[in-house]
Amino acid sequence: MTTVSAGPVAVAQRLREGMAGGVLSFPLTGFRDDGTLDPDGFRAYVAERLAAAPGAVFPACGTGEFFSLDEDEYRQVVTITVEEAAGRVPVVAGTGYGWAQAVRFARIAEDAGADALLVLPHYLVAAPQDGLVAQLEQIAARTPLPLIAYQRGQVAFTAGSLRRIAALPNVIGLKDGHSDLDRLQRLTLAAPEDFLFFNGASTAEIQARAYATVGVPAYSSAVHAFAPEIAGAFFTALRDGDHGTVDKLLRGFYVPLVELRDRVPGHAVSLVKAAARLRGHRVGPVRAPLTDPSPADLAALTALLTAGLDLVGAAL
Repeated sequence: MTTVSAGPVAVAQRLREGMAGGVLSFPLTGFRDDGTLDPDGFRAYVAERLAAAPGAVFPACGTGEFFSLDEDEYRQVVTITVEEAAGRVPVVAGTGYGWAQAVRFARIAEDAGADALLVLPHYLVAAPQDGLVAQLEQIAARTPLPLIAYQRGQVAFTAGSLRRIAALPNVIGLKDGHSDLDRLQRLTLAAPEDFLFFNGASTAEIQARAYATVGVPAYSSAVHAFAPEIAGAFFTALRDGDHGTVDKLLRGFYVPLVELRDRVPGHAVSLVKAAARLRGHRVGPVRAPLTDPSPADLAALTALLTAGLDLVGAAL
């Protein structure tokens, strides 16, 4: 399903408009109980995410277990998302590893009709700033798709490096997962005025107000993957300055969710997937090296999800 890219400026504008009206949705990739990809289950799940009016949809990224997909599975995931989105919202597919492998995924995403790419942190090794910039340069030179860099883990750009990647014609934004607001403020001030920034912290709602103070109001929401009622209520309250509702949701749902998430490495994805299963979504288990929650953690998640939905007048 090869399509003609709308171009970096047009895609950036669509993302800007989408971010003003809704959270960024990162759908889970559905697997069957035997670990194989479940395309039909994924299609139904993505359709439900889109019905909840996200600002954009990001398939095959961290929450979507990009790191566990082979190229054929990746193609199916991106293609299904593009088909279900049908141009209503931008589709930003994940890519990553070293630049050579990232380009292979980029070409698949382009062929599938994705609007842009989120470049996940490269694999394994630490790298100097020149190398981080070169990674984006190599990918940008080999795909016409707009790119959003993702700094997290071993990837952290300086203001000087940010200026260099922002000068690349098809690099349109930066997603931040470090939550270092001093560094992030320096980056926003160094960037061109039309450069996009995204709050990509784990359970981003926890820090959404803080990010907004340095000029980064847009955020990705893992909670949208299983409870768009809660994610939507939080987004609306934050946008409208309803700090009472924001605090109520933080105290009653988001902070306890983070405490549960932090018990086990990988829970940032596996708890989200378990919560989606509790809501009746056909997403299946996580793939190794992630593990599904223990019975005790699942019971705690069920109680927490029930309480969170009750806060916004919804039911499990």
